[in-house]
Amino acid sequence: MLHLAVRMAGHRITALLAVACAVLGGAALITGTGVLAESGFRSQLPAGRLAGAEVVVSTEQSFSSGPDLPIALPERGTVPAELVDELAQLPGVTAAVGDISFPAALVDADGQVVPTQDPRTAGHGWSSTKLLVDAKVDGSAPAGTGEVALDSATAATAGVQVGDKVEVVAAGRAAAAYRVTALVDAPDTGILFADPTAVRLSGRADGERAGTVDLVALRTEPGTEASVAAAAREKIKDTRKGTAKNTSTSTAAEANAPAGLIVSTGSERGDIASPGAGAARSLLILLASSLGGIIMLIIGFVMASALAVSIGGQRRDLALMRAVGATPKQIRRLAAGQASIIAAVAVVPGVGLGYLLAGQFRRMLVDREVIPETLPLTFSPLPALATVLLLGLAVQVSARSAAWRASRMPATEAVAESRSEPRTPSKMRARFGLLLIVAATTLSVVPLLSRTVLGATATSMAGIIGAIGLALAGPALVRGIGDAAGRRLRPGVSAPTWLAVSNIRGYALRLSGVVSALAMAVVFVLTYTLAQTTVMSATAQDTRTGTLAQQRLTAPGLGGLPAGTLAAVTRTSGVEAAAPVSDTTVIREYEQFGDPVVESGSAMVLTPAASGVLDLGVRDGSLARLKGDTVAVSTEVARSPGSGLGSRITLVLGDGTRVSPKVVAVYDRALGFGPIALSHDLAAGHTTAGLDQSVLVRTDGTDKAQRALTALAAARPGLALAPTDTGSGDSLSDAPPTVWINLALIVVLLGYLLLSIANKLVATTAQRQGEIATLRLNGTTPRQILAMMRREAAVIGAAALTAGLLLSAIPLALLGIGFLDRPWPAGPVWLLPAVALTVICTAFITVELPTRQALRTAPAHALSARE
Repeated sequence: MLHLAVRMAGHRITALLAVACAVLGGAALITGTGVLAESGFRSQLPAGRLAGAEVVVSTEQSFSSGPDLPIALPERGTVPAELVDELAQLPGVTAAVGDISFPAALVDADGQVVPTQDPRTAGHGWSSTKLLVDAKVDGSAPAGTGEVALDSATAATAGVQVGDKVEVVAAGRAAAAYRVTALVDAPDTGILFADPTAVRLSGRADGERAGTVDLVALRTEPGTEASVAAAAREKIKDTRKGTAKNTSTSTAAEANAPAGLIVSTGSERGDIASPGAGAARSLLILLASSLGGIIMLIIGFVMASALAVSIGGQRRDLALMRAVGATPKQIRRLAAGQASIIAAVAVVPGVGLGYLLAGQFRRMLVDREVIPETLPLTFSPLPALATVLLLGLAVQVSARSAAWRASRMPATEAVAESRSEPRTPSKMRARFGLLLIVAATTLSVVPLLSRTVLGATATSMAGIIGAIGLALAGPALVRGIGDAAGRRLRPGVSAPTWLAVSNIRGYALRLSGVVSALAMAVVFVLTYTLAQTTVMSATAQDTRTGTLAQQRLTAPGLGGLPAGTLAAVTRTSGVEAAAPVSDTTVIREYEQFGDPVVESGSAMVLTPAASGVLDLGVRDGSLARLKGDTVAVSTEVARSPGSGLGSRITLVLGDGTRVSPKVVAVYDRALGFGPIALSHDLAAGHTTAGLDQSVLVRTDGTDKAQRALTALAAARPGLALAPTDTGSGDSLSDAPPTVWINLALIVVLLGYLLLSIANKLVATTAQRQGEIATLRLNGTTPRQILAMMRREAAVIGAAALTAGLLLSAIPLALLGIGFLDRPWPAGPVWLLPAVALTVICTAFITVELPTRQALRTAPAHALSARE
């Protein structure tokens, strides 16, 4: 049977080429997605400045809940400082360092801030040099409060040497003069202070983080790393038990912090060194999971279509085999074996292309600053193995399904039907297709009920499901359209038009397969692109409407705004209102239909004064009550059980601290401002920098106020003043990185879809050589045949565009109503003409070229080759 499958494949090269292209492109997409998913689970960041510590004790920088994937915690947690001395006494430990990080920045002679990798964590104590590998120190350790050491790269940029006087902005304090006592030649060194000075500047001497460090790093004797790590875990367990027994006499830091302590070694240290960067792995998992569904749907659709064309071109061969005694099982096995041979040849280069595609996609994510450059991809055979298994299963199911009818028919009927299509399309297939279209229409109602990004994705899924329904119901619809067109033909119609209409009526299955594939491309591009741009436009609309402030003051190079900035802004002439605004990450826990649900998202940090610079569209409550352990939530969050006004909800802050704040306000504009807003008091002490990220300023609108704010920013190193309205936010030039990533994915998937459709059209047309030869022997001229085929191409293009627009119209109209209060989406005006031109060109080119090739073959030779 395998030998026969190979011989039959040699006579159907064109059709099987379409199958090969479908498999190759599918293998590349699945492998690339698999690499992203595996990297999200297994990729590790470099240890960075912790490379010199074999064992690290820190808080757990991820949140796990039941079977769900761990959620990264980007804010740095704290560890009790007394653990440093206790862990230093463990056997095998040569040094124990309680590392502290805090915002710090160097100001050069021109008053400009010298850039560093992460100013929020650039400040450290001198003892952190014990963590560096092969660090070269030029000078001596800083000893007094007015001394610092710098890394050599920062010093070179500022033109500073040992003994020079410099200005440093540390932990939100005003710029102060320091003397440089040493230069340290090692990456990620930062700005080093005397240890007592670092404790004081970072707020570890008093306040909410008193008596804590960021982590405890242990250097060990050679070969003792495993034993030290085990001993450290035991020590942490003992500390936790002791804390549980003595909570009444323990401080808050002692009572809460040890519960989430972990011990990290080897590659695990990378996440501890850069918890914010480690959160990017979760993004890779989310990207891969969101891509996986649509990729599998499109690949399954393309593979089934390509194999249907391939098997359809062999109906006569299969019918003759049935006539000479082949069993239905043998027929299906033959079709599956032939498809498997082609898939085996195409999957190898497809897998290799997938690994390259994943690398290119990572570079795009890095360029768009979605993931850090230090996060590598993990390459292993697992994505390739998964690709082979998934595509092998898809090929087997698609091939056997395509051969099912021919294998089950009686031999005589199979031979009779091998020259034509079934006279009546399957009613069951048509009904199921219409049912899918109805289901897709129902799904498109979701944006009316949920004005969220997740709600907008329902629009795209509704369009794809509707296109699959069209593929199933297509033969019956095309036959009906063909019959209606045939009845309306006038007696004097031209021969090419009459032949084209007759082909539409007689070969509805063939035509509907091509139309549904092109309609899928139309629906995919319109729904996916316009869903992205509509959400972007709605977000910009929320932000514009809800932002009352005209100016935003930030300090990106300082890691946060220095203390006193808000007070200085408030005293500025012409300022009517000013309020600090920051953002962080929170995890919300709640129950839905009796099952626990965990969601992670961004959250604003606001004060009661925020109502003077922001209008969140508050429906209930007031932002003026946003103090203490309180939050404001969006209407979507408030719909969850136990999350309404006055309720207490369960949140996990960005550093892993669990809180139960009270809801004091419910607002509408969640797209522009996020689902949750924390009170400034609640977030205090639970962010890495501990500083406000920005101050929004509402002025009286006069030039005098603008000049006064500009002068204020210029007088303080590191401050940056920018208008809040930087553009319309509706154009693609204003699109955030995630939108560009999604659009790039749309282009890749569209390229795969169009290539597969083009191959399918070419194969379908090439299989009509016998039909074309018969027409020529009956007296039809080549000009008339070309005219007939062009009319068919016009029908294909017009039908695909019409069907695609109809399937997209309802989902996009409901999307526009739900997000923009109008029955049409937002997006570039050139999109629809570009899609129409692409579809028409694809239909005409892929029909015209094979037809001209067929006309070059003598009719008698074409018929003999077919037989």
